[in-house]
Amino acid sequence: MTTLKLTFAGHSACFLEIQNSVIAIDPWLQENPSCPANLKMPPRIDLIVLTHGHADHASEAAALAKRLGSSIAATWELAMLMMAEGVPQSQVIPMNKGGTVSVNDVQLTLTHAFHSSSYDTPQGPRYAGEPCGVVLRSAGLSVYHAGDTALFGDMRLIGELYQPQLALLPIGDRFTMGPAEAALAAKLVGCKIAIPIHFNTFELLTGTAEEFKKFCAAQGVQAVVLEPGATHLI
Repeated sequence: MTTLKLTFAGHSACFLEIQNSVIAIDPWLQENPSCPANLKMPPRIDLIVLTHGHADHASEAAALAKRLGSSIAATWELAMLMMAEGVPQSQVIPMNKGGTVSVNDVQLTLTHAFHSSSYDTPQGPRYAGEPCGVVLRSAGLSVYHAGDTALFGDMRLIGELYQPQLALLPIGDRFTMGPAEAALAAKLVGCKIAIPIHFNTFELLTGTAEEFKKFCAAQGVQAVVLEPGATHLI
């Protein structure tokens, strides 16, 4: 039976191991104060998926791809920025919201997210396409990473279409949903397990895991809080 191993690297970064592939979503590691030392220099990443261009999500992706030979999947604009950073075209997978690509028997779909997206360059911030969430599916398993987003009603459609068993949801407030909105998001997508992300990294992120667990319980959703470096299997 196929299993999926999720490792939380702190903030919004996570690693998924499935179908003999190592997939990193928003791998902000070296500069991430929450990332454990043993995850800052991963020996292998087959595929990097970027939800948007902000530095705490995408700033280390090009360097990782060049060092490890990883492919990068991102919106067209962000994919072109990765190429401008020196990632070979053969390693870049441009796509956009609603589209699905298959990489090593894993189906990758970009979804809506309500946020902003820019990429820092020496010349200043560059437009990096629209922000996204991402759904990864393989062998009956489905995981939804919401990226940075506000709550929106079409999360129900994400649940209907892709039936994620597990959802990674930002709870930090100010820049994304807070705990109450994220708990409702978990209910809308219909996941069995909701894991909080994008919290406790900076002082401005005030949403807490304790609040999220309380609000999830009220919505009838199981919240699983992972410390950076911890893993979860489905």
